[in-house]
Amino acid sequence: MSNHVDSLFAAVSVLAGSGNIKQRLIQAYEGHLANIDVDDLPLALTQAFADLRDLMSRVEPMNGEGSVCASVRKMSIDEANECAGIMVRLYGDIIRYADNTQELLPLQMGGATVKSVAPPFLVKSSRLRSG
Repeated sequence: MSNHVDSLFAAVSVLAGSGNIKQRLIQAYEGHLANIDVDDLPLALTQAFADLRDLMSRVEPMNGEGSVCASVRKMSIDEANECAGIMVRLYGDIIRYADNTQELLPLQMGGATVKSVAPPFLVKSSRLRSG
């Protein structure tokens, strides 16, 4: 799943760049999201990603143009902004999903080891202080 987190982060980074929203949307989707298999995503994200995929490929391409370019070309600015918003929400959702499935890490507290859902950076810092 971390490769999907990375892909969504890269897509959102493209969206946050400068330039025309439609061009950034095409670059974000084609460069980072088009090859994601919806079945590889957490179940909670599959519908939103499938909806995004449908929006990004709903227009039949013409003259050698890809379906993503054709679809985005036909979008209004508001529709393009909506697709960008879906990408940002998917990134936020996959981060939250990753946080909820985080492995329980050992945490030293007063000489006793307990299982906790502490972020790794806190576990590492607590080890440094106790050593």
